[in-house]
Amino acid sequence: QVQLVESGGGLVQAGGSLSISCVGSGSTSGLNGMGWYRQAPGKQREFVAGISRGGMTRYQDSVQGRFTISRHNAKNTVYLQMNNLKPEDTAVYYCYAGDSDGDYWGQGTQVTISS
Repeated sequence: QVQLVESGGGLVQAGGSLSISCVGSGSTSGLNGMGWYRQAPGKQREFVAGISRGGMTRYQDSVQGRFTISRHNAKNTVYLQMNNLKPEDTAVYYCYAGDSDGDYWGQGTQVTISS
């Protein structure tokens, strides 16, 4: 089993920046993909960004060029640097990770962008 804990959410004005991180613990040696989803009130959870163990990244179109995902394999940590934030980025951000046994999710961290 893998446990994921996010941190770093908060309130920021539009145009500002915020960084969130997620640390994995437990049986982390087999983790491959890690990344972030988000869920805004009344909406479905959506993919934001993902990164492979080898560092390949992909992003949702709406955050491309504004968000940067990175990871530190030895620390079992994935980061999301968010710049030029917009009110529509407001959501609970969930960390995920996957291995051969399945997918794991964090509890979520709230990110709120004020206009």
